[in-house]
Amino acid sequence: MSNLKEKLNLLPESPGVYIMLDKDGIVIYVGKARVLKNRVRQYFHSSAKPEKVAAMVEHIDDFYYVITQTEIDALALENNLIKKYKPKYNILLKDDKTYPYLKIHTSEEFPRVSIIRKIKKDGKYFGPFMGGVRCGDLLDIIGSVYNVRTCNTAITSKPKKPCLAYHLGRCNAPCAHLCNREDYAQKIKQVIAFLDGDYEAAEKILKEKMLRFAENEEFELAMEYRQKLEMLSKLKLKRITALNRSINADIIALKTNYLYSAANVLVTRNGIMQGSSNFALEDGSFSEADALTAFILQFYRNHELPDEIIVQDFCEKDLLEKYFREKFGKKVDITMAKLGVKKQLLDMAEKNASEYLSKSIDKIKHKDDMTKNACQRLKEILGLKKYPKRMECYDISNISGVDKVGSMVVFIDGEADRSSYRRFKIKTVEGANDYASHQEMMRRRLAKLGTAEEERFPKPDLMVIDGGKGQLSAIKEIFDEANVQDIELISLAEREEEVFTLNSCESIRIDKRDFALKMLQRIRDEAHRFAITYFRSLHSKRNLASVLEEIDGVGKKKRMALLEKFGTIDKIMSADEKMLGEVDGIGPELAKKIYTYFKEEL
Repeated sequence: MSNLKEKLNLLPESPGVYIMLDKDGIVIYVGKARVLKNRVRQYFHSSAKPEKVAAMVEHIDDFYYVITQTEIDALALENNLIKKYKPKYNILLKDDKTYPYLKIHTSEEFPRVSIIRKIKKDGKYFGPFMGGVRCGDLLDIIGSVYNVRTCNTAITSKPKKPCLAYHLGRCNAPCAHLCNREDYAQKIKQVIAFLDGDYEAAEKILKEKMLRFAENEEFELAMEYRQKLEMLSKLKLKRITALNRSINADIIALKTNYLYSAANVLVTRNGIMQGSSNFALEDGSFSEADALTAFILQFYRNHELPDEIIVQDFCEKDLLEKYFREKFGKKVDITMAKLGVKKQLLDMAEKNASEYLSKSIDKIKHKDDMTKNACQRLKEILGLKKYPKRMECYDISNISGVDKVGSMVVFIDGEADRSSYRRFKIKTVEGANDYASHQEMMRRRLAKLGTAEEERFPKPDLMVIDGGKGQLSAIKEIFDEANVQDIELISLAEREEEVFTLNSCESIRIDKRDFALKMLQRIRDEAHRFAITYFRSLHSKRNLASVLEEIDGVGKKKRMALLEKFGTIDKIMSADEKMLGEVDGIGPELAKKIYTYFKEEL
């Protein structure tokens, strides 16, 4: 580490690329920086870092850097080195693939149309095609309607014998010298118009051919043309009416849970939605801006650059625009959509990325990400003194101060340990005093420490209180009373999902997508469920009449009517206002009062 410290002190204040190595000299991360000195030092600060970054830093044994003239040069070099080394901790597309395009070979005397996957700087390209639109079907329509060639037969001064495509009316056979250049060029113009979204002419020709075959009782051919028309209908449905027909844009959104990321790309060409695709990413970046920039650079290695890329507002807009202009000689506008149809498209891409992240990526990743890794991340975010291996969470449940109960649930390494759950029946508190109920429960829990019972009730690393700042302060009084100093204490307020600690007057808000918050929500919800279950068990044992007597307006006759209708207190508690209002003598107003009474769980 001393060698690293010396190298950190010698870092220049220049743009460049830094390369991180492990103890075996293997490249594990490549990054770019506007100022190398500032960026590289960030990795070795003691501040909280995303899980992947923290894991990467632990494996850094050495690093070197390359100074560049500009940040654009650094971006280009970073991209090349990532491609070369495929470092473990860089953004890497796990399911990258190239999509098919249709290419018109405009450099040829009689241009052909073909399906390709690799973009070159020649010809005219249309696509990419995805989302149920097959290039083969489009090529079939082009041959049937416009009769241009789709083969790679060389056209020479000596005419060739016409092939089957000519006899089927699918090619004008320029190889056999059966059409002139001017007529063929006109057909190619029509093909370009068709691929640009002008489907009306093609639709008319296909309908005419379908009807003609049907009249001649050539039903198989008529059915074939009907299928082509259905294909055309699919394409028409993909047109976005509110989007300018001249716009060729890719819409890119990225979502992360700070362990993994997902990107969604929506492709529009000439106002037509070509399709959508999701990508799983391994994310070793400090920020979403870095992750999105890295994804865009990798994506356009294999895909055609559009005129416009619509992205979220944290993207490195100026840097990318300059890079594309210098690297590819193309002006690409990076748009951060705020309003209108472009914002709607971006919202659609974000929704797809979120869905893919939660439904596909999270499910296939190891459960450690939701458990052990989440515990480690919680330690970093909250500045805990140690890893919270054993977490206990506490909740209180009652109705208007009746049958007050408390629950204690236990998570070990982020997983529920149901055999360690405990229940408390609050004995000394009068009325609905949540703070006092929490204090009684905590006194009884802490009393187990240092006694023979500690084996059954081991000391936790972290206690979580369901509540806000007030509940936390109430429990802190009990901690001080019992002189407890080696158990950390936090509270989680449900309304805004704020975390309160003893280290600050201000609450901590963890990103809603973060696994650390999701784990806190799981343990809090489990404590709530366990308390409610116990409360209902106790409450249902009480005499039905005595419970209903506490509700103003529910007299003897109405209690009897409710008893006859529902039979048990549990069924009355779970009934909605409509069901209660249907009981003789109750009515809507009293039904609402009964319903509200049973739902006032503190």
